[in-house]
Amino acid sequence: MVFVARTGVICHMIKPYVTVFGAVLTSIALFAAQSPSHPPYVKMGDHDYNGIGISYMGREIAMVMGHEAADWLDRPEREVEEAPSILVKSLELKPGMNVADIGAGSGYLSFLMAKRVAPSGKVYAEDIQPEMLEIVRTKAKENGQKNVLPWLGTTTDPKLPAGSIDLMIMVDVYHEFDKPYEMVSKMVPALKKGGRLVFVEYRKEDPEVPIKLVHKMSVAQVRKEMAIFPLDYKQTIEILPRQHIIEFTRK
Repeated sequence: MVFVARTGVICHMIKPYVTVFGAVLTSIALFAAQSPSHPPYVKMGDHDYNGIGISYMGREIAMVMGHEAADWLDRPEREVEEAPSILVKSLELKPGMNVADIGAGSGYLSFLMAKRVAPSGKVYAEDIQPEMLEIVRTKAKENGQKNVLPWLGTTTDPKLPAGSIDLMIMVDVYHEFDKPYEMVSKMVPALKKGGRLVFVEYRKEDPEVPIKLVHKMSVAQVRKEMAIFPLDYKQTIEILPRQHIIEFTRK
């Protein structure tokens, strides 16, 4: 009886603190539920015909180019218009590096980079369209380039191994992500510490660049969107005819 009485007294003494502690936890939970975990996606009224009608951090997200337009990626005049060979040289790739080409499309850039990281390095040609990856698979077989790996991701996750990538690049791709926050949140952990994240985007600052407005990005906008991630801005390289090369490193 004494034990029961004392237990009852102890429980009675503890109960107010438990109640208060529970109230605090409830408040924290409500605050967390009401606080956005990432910048919101805002549905737009009037919007660009080439966009999806969703705004993210002040810019409209562009529509994705489908696999039906794969031939445009491999057009002969691309070297003159965009100078991808100069782009690849600027990346300072070395044998043995692991590279991820996010939104690789037909693999145009993947195969250029694969030659520089061979023989032990590899290029993950990542895309969300199986049809694009089939094109990459066919090219790899025809070219005998075994270090290009067709890699199926999703709109929220490239499905890359954690801490495995030395350099991750997106060429005219990021502005088409319909879930940019979720995607980058999964991309960053796939980088090695100090690994590089590179954006190649048509210059929005230059009205003379003959690309639809919603498919361009400014350096300021890219830096704004990456500022919420554990990344350090490294540099912007302006050596291409129409595009920025914007580089970050994983902290």
